[in-house]
Amino acid sequence: MHILVVNAGSSSLKLRVLRDDDTVIAAKDLSKVSPDDLSSVLGAFLDGVPSIDVAGHRVVHGGSLFVEPIVLDVEIDESLEALADLAPLHNPPCLAAIYALSSLRRGLTQIACFDTTFHLNMPAKASTYAVPRLWREEWGLRRYGFHGLSHAWASRRASELLERPLEQLKLVTAHLGAGASLAAVAFGRSIDTTMGFTPMEGLVMSTRSGSVDPGLVLWVQQRKGLSASAVAEVLETESGLLGLSGTSGDLRRVIELADASDAAASLAYEVYVYRIQVGVAAMCAALGGIDGLVFTGGAGEASARLRADVCTGLAFLGVSVDRMANGTRAEDGEVSTPGSTPVVLVVEAREDIEIARHVRELLA
Repeated sequence: MHILVVNAGSSSLKLRVLRDDDTVIAAKDLSKVSPDDLSSVLGAFLDGVPSIDVAGHRVVHGGSLFVEPIVLDVEIDESLEALADLAPLHNPPCLAAIYALSSLRRGLTQIACFDTTFHLNMPAKASTYAVPRLWREEWGLRRYGFHGLSHAWASRRASELLERPLEQLKLVTAHLGAGASLAAVAFGRSIDTTMGFTPMEGLVMSTRSGSVDPGLVLWVQQRKGLSASAVAEVLETESGLLGLSGTSGDLRRVIELADASDAAASLAYEVYVYRIQVGVAAMCAALGGIDGLVFTGGAGEASARLRADVCTGLAFLGVSVDRMANGTRAEDGEVSTPGSTPVVLVVEAREDIEIARHVRELLA
């Protein structure tokens, strides 16, 4: 069976075709594609690959309605549209890809796999906001968490690398890319994470602010006259590394500028690293200990500098990286100082494998 995996993210479109053994037989990575160009891009890709039997989509926000992977149909598509405002950078591109593929391959079975599923069984103490019952029970306001497909894969891959059962491990997984989040994974289950009701909570990201005081949002609306939509736009697309540096939301560029003594970029990088360090410590508290820290995602995989700087501030937890191993890593594996605990790992983000696994399980 050939599975097409479509990962329409906030800043990219990733296409993969996997066989039953998870071998990738076709792949294409693109920067963000406009909805007008999506059909032609997908069509060109499909014309150059073997026939596909089913498609699996990464859908960021499933809300409380979608708790597991599901076969898509018109009614479900409409329900997903209603959730678009909860993840405005993510769900709309995914829906556009679903519709485009439907027009290109009529009758093709399409399956939605949700980033929120991995976190849905977090303990109530971790998923509950301290807001009135009406908000929680009737409006469904809770901490959902995201990047679940990536966190699930990173924890399973860490288990393989450490040659220890996942059911015996306490892991902090760090998905660091354009979006960024941490998860506390206890024995294969997410028990806490940094993102919440939307993908805006938590760590500083490329253009997203991460957590801010709700009073700040109220203040700029009430005192400065900004509309809710204007505030949302700023916090989603003009904040994070971009807002701090005033120049770029790309971590590589921010580091270059910081090394060139750009004060704003230096502060941006310091804030970015500090939030990760504090977040990891919080996830360790949730776990009651840590066996491994797993870096994944574009920045987590590519930036040895970031890994080293984050781990330096976590030395009190026993975290230590080997300079040579960290600087020369070319594949999944350990980068921690030999014999040190917790183990520090780098794992390639493979949501495609996780999505394919869900597709096979659902079809079976």
